[in-house]
Amino acid sequence: MRRSELIVFLIFLSSLAISIYFYPKLPDKIPSHWNIQGEVDGYMNKLWGLFLMPFVLLAMFLLFILIPRIDPLKANIEKFRKYYDWFIILLFLFMIFLQTFIILWSLGTKIRPQIAFTIGLGILFFYIGFLLENTKRNWFIGIRTPWTLSSDAVWDKTHKLGGKLFKVIGIVALIGILFRKYAFWFVIVPPVVISVCLLIFSYIKYRTESK
Repeated sequence: MRRSELIVFLIFLSSLAISIYFYPKLPDKIPSHWNIQGEVDGYMNKLWGLFLMPFVLLAMFLLFILIPRIDPLKANIEKFRKYYDWFIILLFLFMIFLQTFIILWSLGTKIRPQIAFTIGLGILFFYIGFLLENTKRNWFIGIRTPWTLSSDAVWDKTHKLGGKLFKVIGIVALIGILFRKYAFWFVIVPPVVISVCLLIFSYIKYRTESK
């Protein structure tokens, strides 16, 4: 087992231990969703609310182990494997952060979700920028459009641009902390817009390369 795989497995075990420890301490219903104003608008039975996260992490753990082993272009994944491994670790830390946030809220420590989620996602988006800049063509990780998957040149150009833009998205998300009322928009809108732009960019680059 790789060191990164061991780390994320330990994060999964930590999530499971947290769920077991806090289960008798929490009310029967715990929050499961917040609106863009940071108000709770959804609740879940605490059994599902606490133990869903560990099982999601376990499924993700198995998936992330499997991907580098079954991808027909797995040799390319090895070229950026350290960035992939660190992304998995950061993603798992973000997930256990969400679990902790829900537990704290349920116990009465109500941290503003506009701040907590925005910081977490901002950091995650910024690191995705590094991942994209170093990603080589494969079938599972990165900006996978028909045009990037058909050309190494288009893949590289699209991912270099995508990496820079996702770093910008991460910074924009963090700036959203200063505008708490609109913080979620700083997190939601930029990735959608940039994803559409990168889709169009990859098509244009493919057409250019074909000529």
